[in-house]
Amino acid sequence: MSIMQIAETLLERNAAPDWIMRIGIRRLLAQRLREEAGATIEEEMRHKMEMIQSLNSKEIAIEQEKANEQHYEVPSELFLYTLGKRMKYSSCYYESADASLDAAEESMLRLYCQRAGLKDGMSVLDLGCGWGSLTLYIAENYPQCKITGLSNSWTQRKFIEEEARKKKLHNVKIVTADISQVERIEGSHTFDMLFSIEMFEHMKNYGALLRKMSKWMHKQSRLFVHIFCHNKYIYDFETEGATNWMGRYFFTGGTMGSDDVLHFFQDDVKVVDRWRVDGRHYAQTSEHWLQNLDRNISKIRPILRSTYGEEATKWEAYWRTFYLAVAELFGYNDGQEWHVAHYLFAKR
Repeated sequence: MSIMQIAETLLERNAAPDWIMRIGIRRLLAQRLREEAGATIEEEMRHKMEMIQSLNSKEIAIEQEKANEQHYEVPSELFLYTLGKRMKYSSCYYESADASLDAAEESMLRLYCQRAGLKDGMSVLDLGCGWGSLTLYIAENYPQCKITGLSNSWTQRKFIEEEARKKKLHNVKIVTADISQVERIEGSHTFDMLFSIEMFEHMKNYGALLRKMSKWMHKQSRLFVHIFCHNKYIYDFETEGATNWMGRYFFTGGTMGSDDVLHFFQDDVKVVDRWRVDGRHYAQTSEHWLQNLDRNISKIRPILRSTYGEEATKWEAYWRTFYLAVAELFGYNDGQEWHVAHYLFAKR
């Protein structure tokens, strides 16, 4: 039995200590960097352009059902016990080292609105709206805005609509649809502001996706994108092989873009501003998710049993490992390898 097989056996029994898992994850990350690095800068650029061409040749998205199965149709209660108060399932922003997860959620949501130039009264489209963290934040803080959230998950739609009802918010509308298939958003042709927070990671053909988004924009519209990425490499989340655990169980059909990847897809939109968010913010976010999971494990285990049946113990270990892996990925090299990129686009 190989070392990787032994590690996976221990993992499935929820018997692998965190310190061993962290060492193993760091070694896999170092291996990934070695595999992606070309012998020369010419080779690296050639490979990057091949990846860009490959994305252009594919459908907008593949394995959408897997993404739902792995994340978005999992009972919301699991995430209520692990995420922060806003249910933000993406990187938060820590204005101080001792900031709480709830405060970091608020900070990143506020940063989105500032960087996008959102004004009260705008019509807003939140693409891939998750559990409504941004949709509900805008609805509360920009009460004259009308927000449409697009999600391909009925579980998420039900959660957001219930939260809006509790908070007496009447400026929120949730549409359930697959963005790779939908052409017209119910209720409006164009929007003043579009947001996409950690949705591109599940996509492939960025050119076709941005072309579709541009049809929902008028000349003054802006599109704000938050995408996690590597500093310079583009690669697919693969599913085969012992080392591709993340792709197999949590990001089937996904893509790790490079920091500059969206610059290659400006036929229909153009970049008007750019920012980077140090990877340590995401690392701290996932450390907080892990702490919440461990703190609430007695409440989470019944949810895991009802969701995964006899595999509940294995999936408890998988969710813990997922949060560990996210923390180690974005904390690698002090947050300077993998991080978050923010883009602001205008329509061409």
